[in-house]
Amino acid sequence: MRAVIAEDSVLLRIGLVKVLEMAGFEVAAETGDAEGLLTAVEEHRPQLALVDVRMPPGFTDEGVRAALLIRRQWPETAVLLLSQYVEERYAADLLSAQAGGIGYLLKQRVADVEEFVDALRRVAGGGTALDPQVVAQLLLRRRGADPLERLTPREREVLALMAEGRSNAGIAGELVVSESAIAKHINSIFSKLDLPHADGAHRRVLAVLRFLDGV
Repeated sequence: MRAVIAEDSVLLRIGLVKVLEMAGFEVAAETGDAEGLLTAVEEHRPQLALVDVRMPPGFTDEGVRAALLIRRQWPETAVLLLSQYVEERYAADLLSAQAGGIGYLLKQRVADVEEFVDALRRVAGGGTALDPQVVAQLLLRRRGADPLERLTPREREVLALMAEGRSNAGIAGELVVSESAIAKHINSIFSKLDLPHADGAHRRVLAVLRFLDGV
């Protein structure tokens, strides 16, 4: 799979190139700003764009705005945002714009190469990856929101892990329960959040979006 990288820190960018190549990605282009990112995506049409949230010239939300534009113009390109700090509004902006092929991680996650590569592949494959610290903040802020208040504490735990992008097996391992128990919790979550019948992967993303929106 082809990928492009947009990161203004040269050292981190070199490290990201190495990690992606080790994971089997072809890094078609690397750049340090949003303008270069958009040019690279238009030229190479990659399966994945790895994007820093804050880049030149303003070091505010250039990466997020570029990511939103990519998702509108080239929806076949998945986007994984990297941020130094937890900025949940950026995660919500990106995730609410498209249901699939999206992620938001803190840069510290890159240090855990195996977990980071798993997130890269999941997002490139059309799934989601949301940093656990962002999930924790959203859970705290959204507590009491309707219809999320219908969920039991265990169902909230399951939904939070779904938001991180974990599979049923991964959730079961984290909570030390059976996969069948997790499947029952997830079906209950779908029902309580009034989600329409659709394929399983799409309903999971819709559940995460409801979680982010708090509606």
